[in-house]
Amino acid sequence: MSSSAYGIDLGTSNIKICAKGSKEIFCQKNMIAIEGKGNLFAYGDDAHEMYEKAPGNIHISYPLMNGVIADINNMQTLIHCFMEEICGGNIRPADYYIAVPTDVTDVEKRAFYDLIKNANVKAKSVMVVEKAIADGLGLEIDVKNSQGVLVVDVGYDTTEISILSLGGIVVSRLIKVGGLKFDDAIRSAVRKEYSLIIGGKTAEKVKNELADMAYAEQPSVVYGRDIVSGLPVEREIPTDLVEEYLYEHFVTIIDNIKLILERTPPELAADIYRQGIYLTGGACQVSQLSQLISNGTNLKVNVAEHPVESVALGLGRIIEDDNYKSVAYLPGGAD
Repeated sequence: MSSSAYGIDLGTSNIKICAKGSKEIFCQKNMIAIEGKGNLFAYGDDAHEMYEKAPGNIHISYPLMNGVIADINNMQTLIHCFMEEICGGNIRPADYYIAVPTDVTDVEKRAFYDLIKNANVKAKSVMVVEKAIADGLGLEIDVKNSQGVLVVDVGYDTTEISILSLGGIVVSRLIKVGGLKFDDAIRSAVRKEYSLIIGGKTAEKVKNELADMAYAEQPSVVYGRDIVSGLPVEREIPTDLVEEYLYEHFVTIIDNIKLILERTPPELAADIYRQGIYLTGGACQVSQLSQLISNGTNLKVNVAEHPVESVALGLGRIIEDDNYKSVAYLPGGAD
């Protein structure tokens, strides 16, 4: 094992990177701003700050979509920029562990491996780890024992529902419902009920504040453009209206959890009944989601303490503890 090792969790919305020997998790937006015909203008949180505000000659995008790489060149540029930032401009040879979704093809998994190999970050070796396994480790679960564990990771583009046992994944399901769908539902609600067009960042802010606003019994305040007059206006949006529009997406997640539970071997189902569901991912804290999952499945729901960083924390455990190295592997066709 080399003295340097990094774990990378490529989320659609955020990139999380952990380093051997450090408890800090580097976390920035997975966004890139390109000016003109290919000049790097900004990346990470700086690019997100410009999102929906940039002029036509600056193109801002997410290089990942639905959990898989959509733009490999920009993704490689981002990885290199972030690693330079972490290493203070001096990237040294290191081992890399990268989290990959379970329900994607072998070709897509191989693409994550190739991405790190070709990102000019001096990768000595690249190993992949199933995202759900890393999630489990990040939640302080001993994934190598024979007990069944149900992990639900609600991300930006997708939700991954997995049953873990003996260091592997027994059943898994990836659905295209996540934080982005929640944002779109909020924009749709505001447009339909108030004839008001709001941006994606405004919808995201409403989503993140929803639980606090509902608890305080206060409406959310949004700014946007009135469809009728075309003028900028301010509106108060009741939280129960937003929750009503989010409900159908929550139900989709709950229905898919039930489908996974129906496919679970009885012995593992008994473990899950005792331990409950582990809920993580950046979008898992939205509104009443954990309570609705508990009501819909009659199971206890354990919400992660650090939901955005749980995969990166799990990769950190793999890097630090030789006992968990066996859960990392080379993808098919890798050197």
